[in-house]
Amino acid sequence: MENEKIIKSSKGVARNTPTYEQALHRLAALCSRKEQCVSDIRTKMDAWELVPAEQEKLLQHLQQEKFLDEQRFCAAFVHDKSLYSHWGVHKIRYELKKKQLPDNLISEALGKLNPEETIHRLRQLLTVKRKTVKGKTDYEIRLKLMRYACGKGFSPEEVEKALD
Repeated sequence: MENEKIIKSSKGVARNTPTYEQALHRLAALCSRKEQCVSDIRTKMDAWELVPAEQEKLLQHLQQEKFLDEQRFCAAFVHDKSLYSHWGVHKIRYELKKKQLPDNLISEALGKLNPEETIHRLRQLLTVKRKTVKGKTDYEIRLKLMRYACGKGFSPEEVEKALD
């Protein structure tokens, strides 16, 4: 850390800006621990206030060395959010679009999801949620479960199928 440049940020606070080699080492370590996408890495480099030319050079190096791969990130994101966070296709697609990933990569990764497995997970999710939902009528409870599942990113058709 002795080679870092001390600069004043836009908020007037002194910040350490890493050198190219330090930034490369930090980003490679970050990408080794967890899949990252280009927009997440850009956000990190913007926080470090790196020059745009250096940012592009770092991104190219990380992609050449296979630390950064958007296709691999998409596949991992879809798998993890579907399996562990119990998200539906619509919410996963929305979150990936927020990360500025190409539509073809998003569609390819989402295409690997098994629809029967998704409905099975949704049924399990709704069974657990059903225990905590309060309502006066079955209709009211069903609406609350539908609203919950749609908020998790499942389509109304999927929810109907899971509730039947």
